[in-house]
Amino acid sequence: MRQLSRRQLLQSTAAGLVLPALPKIIPAMDQPVFPHIHPRIAKFEQLAFGIFVHFGLYSLVGKGEWTMFSHGTPRDEYMKLMSRWSVPDFSGQKLAQLAKSAGAKYVTLTSRHHDGFSLYDTHGLSKWDVTKTPARRDIIRDFVDGCRSEGIVPCLYHTTLDWSDDRFKSDWKGYQQYLRDSVEIICSNYGELGAVWFDGNWSKPEADWELDALYSMIRKLQPETMIINNTGIGEEGKLVHSEIDAVTFERGRATRVSPNKLTNKYITGEMCHTANYHWGIATRDFNMLSPASVIEELCRARAVEANFLMNLGPTGTGAIPDYEQAMFEVVGKWVDLHGGSNNPIYRGKPKDINGEDDDFGLIVNNEAYLFIFDLTATADPRASGTNSRGPGPRKFTGLPPTYVNARWLDSGEELKLEHENGSSVLHATKYPYGTNTVVRIAHLTQ
Repeated sequence: MRQLSRRQLLQSTAAGLVLPALPKIIPAMDQPVFPHIHPRIAKFEQLAFGIFVHFGLYSLVGKGEWTMFSHGTPRDEYMKLMSRWSVPDFSGQKLAQLAKSAGAKYVTLTSRHHDGFSLYDTHGLSKWDVTKTPARRDIIRDFVDGCRSEGIVPCLYHTTLDWSDDRFKSDWKGYQQYLRDSVEIICSNYGELGAVWFDGNWSKPEADWELDALYSMIRKLQPETMIINNTGIGEEGKLVHSEIDAVTFERGRATRVSPNKLTNKYITGEMCHTANYHWGIATRDFNMLSPASVIEELCRARAVEANFLMNLGPTGTGAIPDYEQAMFEVVGKWVDLHGGSNNPIYRGKPKDINGEDDDFGLIVNNEAYLFIFDLTATADPRASGTNSRGPGPRKFTGLPPTYVNARWLDSGEELKLEHENGSSVLHATKYPYGTNTVVRIAHLTQ
């Protein structure tokens, strides 16, 4: 992932989410209003929530995934870390089990990051891979097998930027062939992948990355995989090639993606976030997101039909850090409280149901679900003031008046629902003492 300053991060997570309506597209006589949704994209959208895993030699240092670049470590010195790479605690199955407990349906692991070290057997393409370490095991094989054993979809990240391969600077055509050969290995040797996730083209925005050749090779080997290429901070939601299936929103608020007018292709979105200011483990970065923030960001992404990819960075031994383990488990309890595998975050569609501030609605078949934020009257129960909206009327537009019954999904408590002059009002009651689920969901029926 791309390094950014504190100021940039604060700007990218600025408060306030605008839910823009889908633009009206005037079709030709022989075209539908909305393009056909490819089955792989529809399937990906229903996965909804994934876990990002940044793991590599930098994990041994514990100073973030950019440590080689940011601390100016020479390549040959940095690669000496390979002699310490034994990672006895890494387990693809444990990662998949964590994903299941969190309600995440897929995991995306870094098969090679910008430092050029590969977690897979490169079959001689590179001298910097796991087969030349004390671990002597293919981490990617362990990962994909572990995911499939738990019913989790495995996805692989692969850098396009490489700090260690000399060809990246001196032999661009040769480097592009090396990159394609590397991606061919991960697409050929590990079974069906849910996505191939690229990152690094932003390092040379004017270069010819030979995307036609790269993507056509992937389509031949993995016809049902999602192709995703991270456009990075400042270029969120940008479509760089017609074969891209999902645009990215790195550390930013996702917006609803419009049907592509040139290709008549439906494109989805994915927002990725990390728990602090780094993607690889940084043992002295204590500025951690709360589970509440993760729940909110997951819901905000689903409000605009984007997937949410939340990161963790394993330790130098390959273990899952305690904080991230606990954080994901808390998120999983929220998912379970609101229906588990039937939680509307997975299959719900916005259908232009919009609330005030962050509130929004989703439709699943003939049922509607309203997501209510800021229901806690105050962050401090001793305070007399109000720091958020609290209980009371919540106004929505776009909700069909055929919905007449409402109840909290978590408790079954019935709620008052009114329709008038094209808008709807849900009368949200307060949390009972001892309860605060951050985002509460009301279930509406006709």
